[in-house]
Amino acid sequence: MKLLATDLNMPFNAEESTLRLLIAADTKLPAESISGIRVVRRSLDARDKNDIRFIYSAEFEISDEDHRRNSRRFARNVTKAPERPEPAAVTGTIPQPAPVVIVGGGPAGLFAALTLAERGYKTILIERGKSIAERRASVEGFWSGGSLDPESNIMFGEGGAGAFSDGKLTTRIKDPRAELIVEALVKYGAPERIAVDAKPHVGTDVLRTVVANIRKRIEEAGGVVRFGAKLTDIHSEDGRITAVTVNGEEKIPCCAAILAVGQAARDTYRMLYDRGLEIKAKPFAVGVRIEHPQSFINRSQFGKFAGHPRLGAAEYRLTGKSGERGVYTFCMCPGGFVVASSSNEGEVVTNGMSYAARDGENANSGIIVQVNPSDLGGAPFCGVEFQEKLERAAFRLGGGDYSAPAERVADFLSGGEPMPFAAVKPTYRPQAVPRNLRKCLPGAIHRGIADGITAFSRCIKGFDMGDAVLTAVESRTSAPVRIMRGESGEATRLAGLYPVGEGAGYAGGIVSAAVDGMKAAERIIAVWRPE
Repeated sequence: MKLLATDLNMPFNAEESTLRLLIAADTKLPAESISGIRVVRRSLDARDKNDIRFIYSAEFEISDEDHRRNSRRFARNVTKAPERPEPAAVTGTIPQPAPVVIVGGGPAGLFAALTLAERGYKTILIERGKSIAERRASVEGFWSGGSLDPESNIMFGEGGAGAFSDGKLTTRIKDPRAELIVEALVKYGAPERIAVDAKPHVGTDVLRTVVANIRKRIEEAGGVVRFGAKLTDIHSEDGRITAVTVNGEEKIPCCAAILAVGQAARDTYRMLYDRGLEIKAKPFAVGVRIEHPQSFINRSQFGKFAGHPRLGAAEYRLTGKSGERGVYTFCMCPGGFVVASSSNEGEVVTNGMSYAARDGENANSGIIVQVNPSDLGGAPFCGVEFQEKLERAAFRLGGGDYSAPAERVADFLSGGEPMPFAAVKPTYRPQAVPRNLRKCLPGAIHRGIADGITAFSRCIKGFDMGDAVLTAVESRTSAPVRIMRGESGEATRLAGLYPVGEGAGYAGGIVSAAVDGMKAAERIIAVWRPE
């Protein structure tokens, strides 16, 4: 009999072998009667810094006879282990007349292509950027002061924007596919701990290998992956997509297309709108990146246990209000770096990134303020235009060479003349330069960030330390548009086109985007059958 025990808590530095004793206590069975223990979830409870604990959920097995005799004596946290439902993917009856084209090589596109290719469907994935290895070279060149490649950068290329991030896998969705996504990531090179950690992360260095391995598997299964292949037009007949144009010249017939572009694909948004697709503005958020010493964050969260190897680098998630606007931390990167994420010339964009070890000197996080379409007039591209305006202002304020404008928290809050960076050195490359951020941030955003810092310092004493550094501008937190789709998952005005993922406005991270791509693939599988 397979059972599940939850709320098994023990000191963070205790050995996991202690689980057997905890389960024995909850089942009132001898420890030797318990076998097959498998940790399914592990979270950290650091609310009491003098008694930091790990909370486990674990599956285990006992004999049917032990279960029959003792089930009434089990603690309330011991139940029958649930069976994981598998997503349904019934094969359709219509012979596939042309390939399925997947546009975009981020999580949504990769898992859509993997799902289709492994089921035997003709699949072509087109990605405007380069392969992960070539893309990494382009990005490193840009960070070192070289030129920006508008088609292959942090936002465009194999793996999507998430390939240059912390690789967080936390998601609020309850879809059973999420577990399949995590299992696949482990299969293709991610560490096994991500399958049990409540706040799993992969790290950008490991994620690059995982992404390349997934692409290789797509190709092994018969799928085609093409880099440097930009979607420039779509074609339809009788309200259904029939083909796409790549790079302005090559027309590729398709029976369906999955649109998994990232949120930086502003030219693609505008082309689709010109072709009649329904696109609406949606809420998003903008702000800056804040950097503190990681040692300070560790002490604030773990107290005297800061630096213990079993705890690793501490993180935080904070929320507040600025008037009626929400302000919150976003994509916190322990031991990470603030990175240049521009995808268009003449614009400065920041994001956060951590390697798997999370051993950098600084911690960074976005501090972002909500923006509603009603603030901007409500037109479909009002949010895109607002982002562009912010990014161009940051570029000019930084000096016009992709240096990022940055400011000490003390100067930001006081309104004084920006002083040189001191105890906290900004990690942004090519470089961060001291500037008055009021000159590139609208008043409501500036006030929101200031209110947020004040509120957050009530949660983490010293969060408002004067030498902490704010770097502008964090503008790509989520897509400011949504490509509308119906109950079938197809675009409301074009059958056979499936908008998915973050860029289409339907996901908020690696796992949720991958799940959205997988669901679109399943819908296509339910219509067509491979030949």
